[in-house]
Amino acid sequence: MSPELPDADPAPPALDLTLRPATEEDTHALADLHVAARRAAVPQMPPMVHTAEQTRAWFAGILTQRQHQREAWLAERENGVVGYLVLDEDWLDSLYVASGLTGTGIGGALLDLAKGLRPEGLQLWVFQSNVRAQRFYRRHGFTEAERTDGTGNEERAPDIRMTWPP
Repeated sequence: MSPELPDADPAPPALDLTLRPATEEDTHALADLHVAARRAAVPQMPPMVHTAEQTRAWFAGILTQRQHQREAWLAERENGVVGYLVLDEDWLDSLYVASGLTGTGIGGALLDLAKGLRPEGLQLWVFQSNVRAQRFYRRHGFTEAERTDGTGNEERAPDIRMTWPP
């Protein structure tokens, strides 16, 4: 799920952006970005249920234990990591952009990458309270497939499963 989400028209492409597979050395940067972005997204998204250390361990697991089709990619500029995505088979597990940089094209560039890596289709969960994220994904061709009361997620917050292609 993602707080990447301007309400305005899509941003121009992020030309000074490098997209690359994340490595084990990126664990701390990705965990720090995730924690900061989630904190900044409250109340659009419910507060995190995991500590920063648990989040760091989760990233370490992703980056050291290549299993299934799970992979992490990051977006970086000269000053460091500015966004990331995690794919788990056909699931867009997470897509986050650094706080203060939403609306600059980073999320769109990462989402285009995900579509290119999974041209057969993607699905994701987004919180019902995160209306900006829903708009972002709809602008990029995702459609609503299912709504839940949140009993199936860790935050216990109502969510929506979205799919691409529609």
